[in-house]
Amino acid sequence: MSKVFITGITGMDGSNLTDHMLELGHEVCGIIRRHSDVGNQQYRLEDIKTKVELIYGDMTDHSSIERALKLFEPDYIFNIAAMSQVRISFDIPIYTFDVNARGVFVLLEAYRNICPEAKFYQCSSSEMFGLSVDDDGYQRETTPMNPTSPYGISKVAAYNLVRHYRRAYGLHACNGILFNHTGKRRGANFVEQKICKSAVEIKLGLRDKLELGNMDAFRDIGSSRDYVRCMWGIVNLPEPMDLVVATGKTYSIRDICKIAFKYLDLDYNDYVVCNLRYIRPEELPYLRGDSSKVRTLLKWKPTYNIEDLIKEMVDDWLIKLA
Repeated sequence: MSKVFITGITGMDGSNLTDHMLELGHEVCGIIRRHSDVGNQQYRLEDIKTKVELIYGDMTDHSSIERALKLFEPDYIFNIAAMSQVRISFDIPIYTFDVNARGVFVLLEAYRNICPEAKFYQCSSSEMFGLSVDDDGYQRETTPMNPTSPYGISKVAAYNLVRHYRRAYGLHACNGILFNHTGKRRGANFVEQKICKSAVEIKLGLRDKLELGNMDAFRDIGSSRDYVRCMWGIVNLPEPMDLVVATGKTYSIRDICKIAFKYLDLDYNDYVVCNLRYIRPEELPYLRGDSSKVRTLLKWKPTYNIEDLIKEMVDDWLIKLA
């Protein structure tokens, strides 16, 4: 049994990773920020919170990070905490950089000084590639990084910090470059979850329209539950490296609307309208990942397709809202 430390444990990926670690028989500890509504903050851990150790902490507070690592003495560190809403990163860019970049700096320093024998995983993002696309229409480990948002820029900084600490100090530190992924535990302000929830509300007569931004942005979308399995495989490779995790298939926001509304016997054209307030100051039109390297190394492949994911999320909202 190993000791696994997870930042961002209350989020979608953090809670799904926690489930996977407990299934494998590991001991799990995570940090949670002080929140005025603790019950709502921890709802994703409701069924397992008696099986994990939770410590108050914050990525911007180095003393709490050091205290947590000293108390828990982990064998593995997964940094999944982030200000992860790309559109909102334009509104709070400095806070986004403090959490996503400076926070990783703090965590890496604590890791280096307190438990350097541990293995470290950084949850990096496809948003780092931004406008760069290889000639064959894919983004992969060698694609230049050209981000288009404060979120993407902060993630590039963190990505390079991890690589620096690996080279400079010989740490087993790696990056998983995850393309978009989702599931029932996705926050309701993320676009695919917003679409599913709104479609159900329209079906139930609770609202009459859905406002979205760029309907023709294309994304490579997988399952959070598939991707946390891949995280565990990446961090346990003999040599630490940086690997893309993706499905290799792209779908537009319009495609997701079609799937969700059609599943409810509705035509999205009757309900979905564009609102310019949801358009990013600098748009990112296209992301599609080549994950052939990680598939070869880990014998990994996605088990969910986009239709399965959207239907599962719609069914979940039907249960919650009916």
